[in-house]
Amino acid sequence: MPKVLYVATVVKTHIMEFHVPYLKMLKDMGWETAVAARNDYEDPSDCVIPYCDEYFDVPFERNPLKPGNIRAYHQLKDIVEEGNYDIVHVHTPVGAMLGRLAARAWRREGKTTIVYTAHGFHFFKGAPPLNWLVYFPVEWACSWLTDVLITINKEDYERAKRLLHAKEIIYVPGVGIDVERFAPKPGVREAMRAELGLADDDYALLSVGELIPRKNHRVVIHALGLLKERGELGNLRYIVCGHGPLKETLESLARDIGVGESVSLLGYRDDVPKVMAACDTFVFPSLQEGLPVAVMEAMAAGLPVICPKIRGCVDLVQDGVTGLLLEKSDAECVAAQIGRLIHDPELRSLLAAHARLHVREFDLEHALLAVASVYETVLCDTKRQGGRNSVRL
Repeated sequence: MPKVLYVATVVKTHIMEFHVPYLKMLKDMGWETAVAARNDYEDPSDCVIPYCDEYFDVPFERNPLKPGNIRAYHQLKDIVEEGNYDIVHVHTPVGAMLGRLAARAWRREGKTTIVYTAHGFHFFKGAPPLNWLVYFPVEWACSWLTDVLITINKEDYERAKRLLHAKEIIYVPGVGIDVERFAPKPGVREAMRAELGLADDDYALLSVGELIPRKNHRVVIHALGLLKERGELGNLRYIVCGHGPLKETLESLARDIGVGESVSLLGYRDDVPKVMAACDTFVFPSLQEGLPVAVMEAMAAGLPVICPKIRGCVDLVQDGVTGLLLEKSDAECVAAQIGRLIHDPELRSLLAAHARLHVREFDLEHALLAVASVYETVLCDTKRQGGRNSVRL
């Protein structure tokens, strides 16, 4: 039975969010699966990964310079050497770096193949120079240790082909979403609006994402402040699904500019499709993305989307056709696009209809088939060259 090890920095907010369907696919294909990631659940006993035969709690730190990553590296090296995995599939910047370093000796000896899914390089068009100074050299060096590099947006794919040295570089349209799971269902909107305390005439904006600086929720709160100054706030409500260290900061900001009663931070939710059904517009103000799953989910839910003109978002949204793009991620632009949609229900309907059609290109099934093809190539190559000790792509 072939074996695969999935490596990522955290379980709850990465493995469970993106990779459970892939673990299921691999189990269905006859693979033995293992996961190495930090248990980031508030209650550690909640960490139960479906379709995972063996789990290793590795103390990764998100900051690559934290000394805890030295211990994580040595633990991961032991896991790789003892597990005899056909494939080590790495994800997230720190997990991918340490995973490739830990597996490099076994790869060099032909005992494993390294696959890396880049969920969005930290060096990108418009990124701060520090990102290029810190992250690009690491990715460049680790690319020599990579058999297959999977990129999920076109900008990263083109940049990787020019600058990195993985044996094979491929493009897969995102990690995929279950389009039908987010399709509107009868009766859900009314029930969830009642649960959220939304009146019939409330216009609900929604964002989904961690409460961290990169997600930039504060710009939407400032946009609400501008609308209030102009007497245009009316019955507008802003709902955010996600948890993170900025919760109190964002709540304080909303109170300070007088829109506290219009902002609801719901925390982490496992019923996002229902929350989306209750809302009227999806606002995604993030400063940096790979290929944003939340935007795809909103499009599948039939919500008109407002998002920045950045990598990943432009793969999904054609301005004025499948959503609205922000030329600048500032409060003035966000307020203008919100106002535009509030006052133009016909445009909202048109954007939502086109978005639901377009997002089918990013359905989970397409992504699963693409990754399955990579794994089958590894197995075929292994058999052709005489077994696991000769694995090469």
